[in-house]
Amino acid sequence: MEAPLESEAAAVASAGADGLVGGEFKASEEAIEFLSSIEPAELQRCVFSDSLVTVSEGGQELGKFALTVEFARRIQRPCLLLHGHSQGAIDNNPCGTAVTAYLSSDLEVLEQDHHEYLKLEGHTLDRRCHMVRRDEEMVIDKVTTTGEVRGKNCVSYHLSAVRGLVTEGSNLLLMRLMALRKKVPENMTFISLDQELHIIHTTYTEVGPTQLEVGGETVEVFGIERRVDSVKDVSATWHCYFLPDGHLASRGQVGSPVIMRLLQLPSQLENDPLKDKPVFEKRPLVWEEDMQMHSKFLDRKEELKADYASYMRQHPELRVLLADFLHFLLLRKPDDIFRFAREYFLPFASRRPPETSLKTSPL
Repeated sequence: MEAPLESEAAAVASAGADGLVGGEFKASEEAIEFLSSIEPAELQRCVFSDSLVTVSEGGQELGKFALTVEFARRIQRPCLLLHGHSQGAIDNNPCGTAVTAYLSSDLEVLEQDHHEYLKLEGHTLDRRCHMVRRDEEMVIDKVTTTGEVRGKNCVSYHLSAVRGLVTEGSNLLLMRLMALRKKVPENMTFISLDQELHIIHTTYTEVGPTQLEVGGETVEVFGIERRVDSVKDVSATWHCYFLPDGHLASRGQVGSPVIMRLLQLPSQLENDPLKDKPVFEKRPLVWEEDMQMHSKFLDRKEELKADYASYMRQHPELRVLLADFLHFLLLRKPDDIFRFAREYFLPFASRRPPETSLKTSPL
């Protein structure tokens, strides 16, 4: 059984053993044209949430999946913020994934954080991959921890080598756009990354309309097939089906015994105030691991540093004053530093008792 939001590239055997690099894999012109054709009005229609459950062949609920898309800003640049997370179990072993991605209007990755874990008896498998655009490069850091063994892989690609890159985050939004258009153009070949962070091909094709049962109703859905190629092994394929309004109705890997399904139509969920709402467990906030909050912290940090540096350049006497104070402090080595500081700075006050000046104190 696969993890509920298992990385789609995880099912692909490593394509990096032969030293293949980005130059040998390129997105098709049709794929690049599709990304450049995205209109702001289409993105507006993509800003909503999805919530599905993962079930086994026998109908047993194994986990949950949630996806949110909203408008945001990153380093003063308008963008889309996508967050997907899931939790479940593989053979009764807890597992989960989380993807947070900042995407431009043409689905270019500005920054993405992808975390996967599987808790086995005695140890945990943990994978974290962070990618960020820096100047003209895409920098990718991946850390894999298996028990006590920790491995790290770092690569960077020039932006020209990753045109048409589809990641775990942008893939979900890309298919939502195709579903809203109700058409997957011919030759939709993009590029993706395998487990060794080498570039490979990923292709989208239209499955065609079909019908699914959702919440006791039979609805028509639009199907999209995604195939992730491999150099040495067989390709991995996923089938996703969408409602006419773009909501994800079903998602599953071909050959897997589990599938993600929508249990209730979105309109029913919105119009039924008595319907039990899902309860999510409260988790402690670790802001260092929240990419949005950490990004805001770094932006504010750099802003303050620049502001302070500017002020000090405009007032060079500040450095002289502080250096003089520290010089006196280290010479005297007083027990009461606060009292010493008060007496030292009193002469700079507009009104002060002259007898308390430090100049009149004995050496």
